[in-house]
Amino acid sequence: MKTVVSVIGKDAVGIISKVSAVCAECNANIVDITQSVLQDMFVMVMLTEIGGLNCSFTEFSDKMKALGADKKLDIRVMHEDIFNSMHRI
Repeated sequence: MKTVVSVIGKDAVGIISKVSAVCAECNANIVDITQSVLQDMFVMVMLTEIGGLNCSFTEFSDKMKALGADKKLDIRVMHEDIFNSMHRI
């Protein structure tokens, strides 16, 4: 099972590192990542494999949400199935 993690906010040093650290802490494998900085706005989309999570999906999502609140970033975690359903025509 996979998740899509999106991160949007003001650019700062270490955003990828901090998000990756939460993934490592929860045993979520980063499968793909893309990021851009548009002027001073940081935008990242990450695909993670969560089959081996050592916590619940809710805990993983909550940890990402807490990181976002702490760093003033909008971090959202969505199951791949829900993401695909939302974008199906």
